[in-house]
Amino acid sequence: MEKDYQDWRDNPTMRAWHPERLNARGDFTISDVNDLNKPWQWQEDGLTVTRTSPWSPPGCHPVGCSLKLYTDESGKLVKVEGDENNPVTQGRLCVRCLTLKDYIYNPSRILHPMKRDPKERGNADAWVEVTWDEAFSLIKENYDRITAQYGRESIVCFAGTGREGGTMAPFGSRMLCTPNYCYSQSGYACYCPRMAASSYLLGAAYPEIDYAGGLAGRYDDPEYDVPECIVIWGKEPLASNPDGFFGHAVIDLMRRGARLIVVDPRSNWLSTRADYLLQLRPGTDAALAMAWLNVIISEGLYDEDFVEYWCYGFEQLAERVKEMPPSKAAEICGIDEEAIVKSARMYAEATPASIAWGLALDQKANGMQVGHCLIALMAICGNIDVPGGMRIGDKTMGLNEAGFGFEEGLGKELISKMIGAKEYPAYCGLILNSHADLTLRAMETGDPYPIKMGFFAGNNLLSCTSAEPERWMSAINNSMEFVIAFDVFMTPSAQATCDVFLPLATIAEREGVVQTHYGSSPVTMGFMNKAISQGEGMSDMELCYNLGKVLNPHLWDQYEDVRDFIEHLRLGKKYCYEDIRKEVVLQRVSGYRKYETGLLRRDGKPGFNTSTGRVELWSYAFQRFGDDPLPYYIEPQYSPVQTPELLEEYPFVLTTGARTYAFFHSENRQIPYCRELNPDPILEINPKSASEKGIADGQWVKVSNQFGSCLLKAKVTPIVKEDVVHAQHGWWFPEENGSMPNLYGNFRSNINNLVPNFHFGKLGFGAPFKCLLCNVEPVAENYDTDMGVVWDKFGKLV
Repeated sequence: MEKDYQDWRDNPTMRAWHPERLNARGDFTISDVNDLNKPWQWQEDGLTVTRTSPWSPPGCHPVGCSLKLYTDESGKLVKVEGDENNPVTQGRLCVRCLTLKDYIYNPSRILHPMKRDPKERGNADAWVEVTWDEAFSLIKENYDRITAQYGRESIVCFAGTGREGGTMAPFGSRMLCTPNYCYSQSGYACYCPRMAASSYLLGAAYPEIDYAGGLAGRYDDPEYDVPECIVIWGKEPLASNPDGFFGHAVIDLMRRGARLIVVDPRSNWLSTRADYLLQLRPGTDAALAMAWLNVIISEGLYDEDFVEYWCYGFEQLAERVKEMPPSKAAEICGIDEEAIVKSARMYAEATPASIAWGLALDQKANGMQVGHCLIALMAICGNIDVPGGMRIGDKTMGLNEAGFGFEEGLGKELISKMIGAKEYPAYCGLILNSHADLTLRAMETGDPYPIKMGFFAGNNLLSCTSAEPERWMSAINNSMEFVIAFDVFMTPSAQATCDVFLPLATIAEREGVVQTHYGSSPVTMGFMNKAISQGEGMSDMELCYNLGKVLNPHLWDQYEDVRDFIEHLRLGKKYCYEDIRKEVVLQRVSGYRKYETGLLRRDGKPGFNTSTGRVELWSYAFQRFGDDPLPYYIEPQYSPVQTPELLEEYPFVLTTGARTYAFFHSENRQIPYCRELNPDPILEINPKSASEKGIADGQWVKVSNQFGSCLLKAKVTPIVKEDVVHAQHGWWFPEENGSMPNLYGNFRSNINNLVPNFHFGKLGFGAPFKCLLCNVEPVAENYDTDMGVVWDKFGKLV
C-alpha cells in the first residue's frame, strides 16, 4: 500500500492536482488514494471490471456514485455493482444505477441518428435512420440558412441537468454561437435561486452541509466535527441525493450523534427520526426562517464575533425580522409557536450546525428571500466554512466553466441580445442563460426577435421542466423552423417538436469528468471510464466537439480531439486525462475558514468575495438589481390567504415535484424494475380530506385548477397535512402510442398542466411549482387509463 501510494504521490499529474494543498502541507495524505487501492480496470472470473464515476442519469445528480461495470468477452455489460472504493458513497447505490443494464439494453433506446420532415412533427412513424454525416449536413444546411436570415440569436438551446454537469451551459455558445442557452423551467426554479442568493450574499456558490466528503479521513478526519444539529429544509435527500449532496450521509451522521430538524409539508423517513418536524404550509418558508432569525437575534443566541467581524447589515436585519415574531409565523405557516421557538434555539445552540436546503426553497416567487434568510442563519450562528457546518469552495472553485468560450464565441453585440438580459440582469448575467419565461414570450410573439431554431440538449421539457407544457409545445412548433434533439430515448418533447434526433451515449459508453455542485463545492471530482459500446451514441462532449467543428470550425481548431477539449474545459489544461481518469474519484480539498486567509477573494485579501468583503445580510447586490436589500415575506400568488375567494372551487394547497426512489425526473419510466416500484403517477392526500371527497386509496382522481388539469392515482396517507396534496412530476407512458395527439400520454398525468408561467420573483427567479391551489375529484371506479371516453381528441381531460 505504501509503495502504491508513493508511486501515486510522485506522479506529476497528481502533484499538480492540489497545488494549494502542497503549498500548505508539502504533500498529499495517503487517504487521498482510493482506500482499497483498486485499479481502474482489471480482470476477474473471465470478466473485465471497469470502475467509473458518472454524474447522471440514470442515477442521482450530481453526486457521482461510483460503479463497477462487469463486461464479458463480447463486450456486453453483464453486471453492475457499487464501487466500495468511492470514499463518499462506499459502494452504496440506488435502484436507478443498479438497473443500468436494463437502461442500456432497453429495446426502445435510440441507437442511431434519425430525421423526419418538419411537416411530420408528432408522427412517430415518420422517422428515418441516417448517418451522422447526413444528420450533421442537414443541421449545417438549416443552421446556415436560418442564421443568415434571422441572425444567430434566433437559436435557442434548451438543456437540463445533462449527463456531464450542464454540459451545454459552458460551451453551447461555442458550438452554436447563440446567446440563448435556456433552462425552460419558469424562473429557473431549480438550484439557481439558491445558488444566486449565495453568489450575491456570500460571493461563493452554494454552501453545502459539510459531510466530510472532501476530507481524507471522512468523519474520522481530525479536521472534522460532526454537526450537533442538521436541518433538512425543503429537501428529500434519501430519494434524490440532490445537488452534490449524498443523502445517506445524514444517516451516517445520525449514527454519530447528529440530531435532526426537518422542515417539510409532509413527513418522511428522516422526519420520523427528527426532534422537530415543522410541517409548514407550502410556500411560507420565508416567514418561518424570519421567525427563526427573530428568536436567535432577540435571545442573543448568535455568534457575536462572526457577526462583528464578518457580517454586514446585522442591525438592519435585526430590525427587519422584528416584523415576524414566532406568533405571526405560526399563524402564517400553520405550525405551533412553541415548536418554532424551540427548534430555532436548538439550531442556534448547536456547535456546529448545518442546513441541507433544497429545491422547495426555489419553487416560489419568494424563493430568493428564503435563500437570503437561510444564508443569514448560517452566518450569524457562525456555521459558514467551519467543520461540520456549511462548506464553500475557494476562489478557484465555482461555476467558472459557465463563461468558457462565451464572449469568444459570441462577441459583446450578440451577448447584449440575450433574451431577458436587460429586464433581469441578476438572472441572465449570473448564469449566462436567457430568461425562461421571456424566451417563451419571444417564441410566441417575436419580441424581441423571432426564434427559428432549437436544440434539446437532454431536456424532456414537455414532460418535466416546463410549466404549461402544451403552451411550450405550441410555441416551439409555431415559431421554430428546425429543431434537433440529443437524448438516449425518444421523449414526448422530441416526438412532438423535433426534426432530427441524435443519440447520446449512456454513462457506461463515455469518457468524461464530473464534479459535485458543478465544481463549486469541495467534495469530489469523478472520472467516467468507457466500458462498452452500444450503437452510435456520442457523449455530450463528443457531440458538442464534432458538431461545433461542423457549424463553427474556427472556434474548435485549437483542440486536437475530444480528450484535448475535456482537458481544456474540465481540467484547465493542467492535467492529462489519461493519467487522472485512472483514479476514478478524487476528493477535493480547500480547508476551512478561508475568509480569514484570503482564499475566497481574487485579490487575496481576507474576507468574502462581496462588495463589502463580508456576508451581506443587507445586500448591495439586491439593491442594485432593484430588490429589497433585506429579506421579506410575501404570500404565494395563489393561497388560502392571498386568494380566499378561490377556496370554494380549489380547496387544497398543491405542492408538486415529489422525489421518488425509482426515477430521475422524467427518466426510467421504461425500465421494468423502476416502474414496478412506482407504476403510476401518485397524488398523496390526507385520509380526512380523501374521506370528505369520497376518494379511496388507489383510485384515479382528477386534479385541477384555473390553469389546467391532470389525472393521478390517489395515495391516501397521513404524511401530508389535511389541506395539502402532494403530486409526483415528470410522468409520461413510454409504452403508449407516441404519435400526436397522445404523445405517450404526456399531458394526461402531467402535473405541470396546473402550473403557470410568468409568476416569478422580482429578480426573475422562482416559480410556484410548490404552492398553488387545486381541487381533487374522484374518477369513475371503472376508469382505465387506456379508455378514450374521458379524453378529447387533443388528449385533454373532458
